[in-house]
Amino acid sequence: MNSKEDVQSLPTLEKEILNFLGRQKASVTLRKILTGIKSRDRIGVKAIVRQLENKGSIERSHGKKYVLCGKLPPVSVIEIIEIDEFGDLIAKPSNWKHQIPHPKIILNFNKQRKSFNSALKQGDMALARLNLVSENTYQATVIKKLDQSRKLVVGIYEETTNGGLLKPTDKKIRHEYGVTNDGQNGAKSGDLVLGEITSQNKFGKNIALISKILNFDKASQNQQPFSNIALHENEIPFTFTDTIIEQVNNLEKFSNEQREDIRNIPLITIDDADAKDFDDAVFAEPWEHNGDDDGWHIIVAIADVAWYVREGKELDQEAFDRGNSVYFPDMVVPMLPETLSNDLCSLKPNEDRPCLAVHIWIDVDGNMVKFKFIRGLMRSFARLNYQQVQMAIEGEANIEITRLSKDIITPLFLAYKALCKARDARNPLDLELPEKRIILDNNGKISNVIQRPRYDSHKLIEEFMITANVAAAIELEKKSKSFLYRVHAEPPSKNLESLRSFLKPLGYNLSKGQVLTPLNFNQILKKSKNSDVYEAVTQMILRSQSQAVYADENIGHFGLSLRRYCHFTSPIRRYSDLIVHRALISANFLGEGGFLNKDIDIASIAEHTSITERRASKAERQSTDRFAAAYLSDKIGEKFKGRVNGVAKFGLFISLDRIGADGLIPIRSLPDDFYKFDERRMLLKGSKNGAIFSLGMCVEVVIKESNPVSGSLLLELVDTHQRSKLRGQRQKKRGK
Repeated sequence: MNSKEDVQSLPTLEKEILNFLGRQKASVTLRKILTGIKSRDRIGVKAIVRQLENKGSIERSHGKKYVLCGKLPPVSVIEIIEIDEFGDLIAKPSNWKHQIPHPKIILNFNKQRKSFNSALKQGDMALARLNLVSENTYQATVIKKLDQSRKLVVGIYEETTNGGLLKPTDKKIRHEYGVTNDGQNGAKSGDLVLGEITSQNKFGKNIALISKILNFDKASQNQQPFSNIALHENEIPFTFTDTIIEQVNNLEKFSNEQREDIRNIPLITIDDADAKDFDDAVFAEPWEHNGDDDGWHIIVAIADVAWYVREGKELDQEAFDRGNSVYFPDMVVPMLPETLSNDLCSLKPNEDRPCLAVHIWIDVDGNMVKFKFIRGLMRSFARLNYQQVQMAIEGEANIEITRLSKDIITPLFLAYKALCKARDARNPLDLELPEKRIILDNNGKISNVIQRPRYDSHKLIEEFMITANVAAAIELEKKSKSFLYRVHAEPPSKNLESLRSFLKPLGYNLSKGQVLTPLNFNQILKKSKNSDVYEAVTQMILRSQSQAVYADENIGHFGLSLRRYCHFTSPIRRYSDLIVHRALISANFLGEGGFLNKDIDIASIAEHTSITERRASKAERQSTDRFAAAYLSDKIGEKFKGRVNGVAKFGLFISLDRIGADGLIPIRSLPDDFYKFDERRMLLKGSKNGAIFSLGMCVEVVIKESNPVSGSLLLELVDTHQRSKLRGQRQKKRGK
């Protein structure tokens, strides 16, 4: 379907749609197809799009976007297949599964990448950034060569009386590897290493060769390697080159040109008590609107990272590669060197700092009336934490904070209450997701696990940031500037069917055959609020949702009930926000630090930052799992209460109440029966005794095994057999 002959033989309108999609660098919405096709027959275009999808000529990606079947993502794994008559390397996509011919990929000659290209030969694999240059032809810039011939594994090396052992950190690898004396490569017990799996010995034991001793991030003073393991497993960069450090040390001081001096305005920062990077400051005052003091003028000032991190520099490339900062229980791996993130860009109290700020005027109901973006010079009046602000709101602050209450904190809180009215009118998805925080002692071991308090002061900052983000999206749309949207698609229909199957036996109905909004989910959450199944309902509604991502085209933000949205408020820790800052600087002619390249590939940046965001979340979760497993390793045989938070055909996933750690109860250890997995209702049901194990069910478990290296926990049920059976019987009665 991708060849010219095939396209030209199709009816004209069908051919136009395929040609249009073939010219796009990324997937596009139906609206963009309708705009791009020169036809007044909108109904006909929609019908042909459906036909092409049914035939497999085009396909839908996330967010209901369309792309030619077989169109490649901006970053792909490729395989070198030949050298053409001009000496260029020609590649194809690896694992090509479509029946249509694969596209042609020509490796881009780039002086900076010359070493990559010259090292590649036929049969080699590489990770490459792709650019569609013509129909079914891509140009590739190699990111790195992939060595598919070696099987590598990250693990902890341990010396035993029987020789060396490599213990994999990946919980999916259930066996250990022997290491011969000549394969240790200088490794000592406790070293985090990269091992190459070489062979099996005559006893069938897997043998590994230590190919590299992996470095630890010096930011971690912890004696335990859990966060460093997560860094290496996910290939997250954690050191900066000498060139970048030198570049940061020689950064030009910010200029006051084209900056509005707002140092006389008492902007304050509100963060966690242990925060080190302060990238946002806020202010509010009454605004006379329609003759009354019934509105509010608020200011959100954000660190001017774009002044220091210029497009195309090595520092910018490093920030792009990282995509975002990563937060572990024992350390932070910043997107930017600490000289920037914790000093030059950080909005420290009583120090002059460059900023990108937005003045926003809202009415008494929190609706945005107007806004204005400026490049400013600010001086933070105070550095407060959430608890201090909350105490001031409740009238329980100390003398130092009390003096800030009347003129600074109270106006902020009243402006927040107005914004709450606008939020309530939108009815965004209202999921209560308690966040647990691991407290470490001086030895890097868990001393406590607490649930983060959820104060009004947290919500105040959230609403101010959301409002500023919306203003940024509106401004850039108005100026027709390319930028990164933050989008959240409607829940996929398959997920909704599973959710309906889960909710129906509980007595909750999710409407079918109508357009769903967050309000539909909120109503179910409200009905189940005080029931035993509230946590399970919350988790299932969360799982039914699409994943929020970055995109170059807008589809709205379902969860926030917003038509347009972007990330503007955290450029110290998110590359996406830095891109939005550059777009605002360019759109409003605010001086240096905007876009230099008019043809910047926003779609590729969106794809990459979405990937690095997921990578960071995965690494953070893995590190937390390992800390929790270490905490529980001396509690083998002890009992804990928990809830079923996952059901699979091989067993139950349990979240321990106080710790928040997740463990597995294998199906083989459940009460004696044959259990059937009901995927639609997410439960296991015994065929003999009728025992049912479903999401949200309270259980008591005993710790059987704990592996801190992999972060895995093996659990076993304490006496819940009778309760499960009774529950199953109740389910039977309800079904009669």
